Amino acid sequence: MLLFTPGPTPVPESVRVAMAGETLHHRTPEFEAIFERTRTLLFELLGMDEVLMLASSGTGAMEGAVINLTHSKLLSINSGKFGERFGKIAVAHGIANVEIKHEWDTPATVEEVQAALNANPDIDAIAIQICESAGGLRHNVEAIAATVKAHNPAIMVIADGITAVGVEKIDITNIDCLISGSQKALMLPPGLAIMGLSNTAIEKIGSGKGYYFNLATEIKNQRKNTTAWTAATTLIIGLESILNRIKAQGGLEKLYDETARRAMATREAMVAIGLHIYPTSPADSMTTVDDMQAKEIRSLLKKKFDVNVAGGQDHIKDSIFRINHMGLIAPYEASWAVNSVELALDAMGRRTFDGTANRVFNTVYFGL
Repeated sequence: MLLFTPGPTPVPESVRVAMAGETLHHRTPEFEAIFERTRTLLFELLGMDEVLMLASSGTGAMEGAVINLTHSKLLSINSGKFGERFGKIAVAHGIANVEIKHEWDTPATVEEVQAALNANPDIDAIAIQICESAGGLRHNVEAIAATVKAHNPAIMVIADGITAVGVEKIDITNIDCLISGSQKALMLPPGLAIMGLSNTAIEKIGSGKGYYFNLATEIKNQRKNTTAWTAATTLIIGLESILNRIKAQGGLEKLYDETARRAMATREAMVAIGLHIYPTSPADSMTTVDDMQAKEIRSLLKKKFDVNVAGGQDHIKDSIFRINHMGLIAPYEASWAVNSVELALDAMGRRTFDGTANRVFNTVYFGL
């Protein structure tokens, strides 16, 4: 079965082997050496002034970012399940929240953000997804972050890069907190959250807020190559392994290039066989197709063609399907995925199979 869900993604065999070794105690020089090497690799990946590894899902990092970096009012961008989550985190902690809300195929605009800032001078943080994976949407985070900083440099820009880090090179010029997670482009099991922080964010964190997600406590400890609480030792070992593997296979720039070509090739293949791309500004992390028979297509892909893709959530649960592009995916596997969609349409009597999807995919991906 080919796993093409946008998280968890497949874990390479070499990484599984690395994580299958003897369990290490996290308060030892042996593990601290691994932690230090992994931190060094994360600085290269994120490009931020500080990096943290947290034993939690990505939502834990989202919560840590909101409570430590929002002291007055949060502006949250809700174009999907995970943008909505930022606002819910603020409300759960009694933090005032202003929300810009759209349907899940529509990104926020610079003008909307500027209007919200003008109307709410007490906003001191904005939270936004780079890729809103609920619908595969790409926000123009770069332009929005630049607008926020031009308005007031003290406003914290929190960017959820859980389905963007490792997919594309992210411009962190105006980002104060960049969040990632283990089970997406980093090709690990779930359970490890990653944060990059700017020096400005570190200043604002000060002595920190909260207990488990007190970022000041983690910064103090992780600069000594340890963690405040029990470390996710196996996942950190795996993280070092996958980051070294990416390096060995040509580095981040090669990974970004291949992911972008795979995403474009898949989108064009879907359009060529008469399907519609759901978001108006698609992210490269996944291709999202909206279709009245999305549920039936997904079922056929899994049962007949051994391709497991994801559906949606909430009101678009059965009306979209999402094909993952994150991670080290062989072209022949991606080619089979789009070919299988066309075969499924044929089995449903919607179009006669003629190999169009596969032909378009290979033409675009290989630049033929």
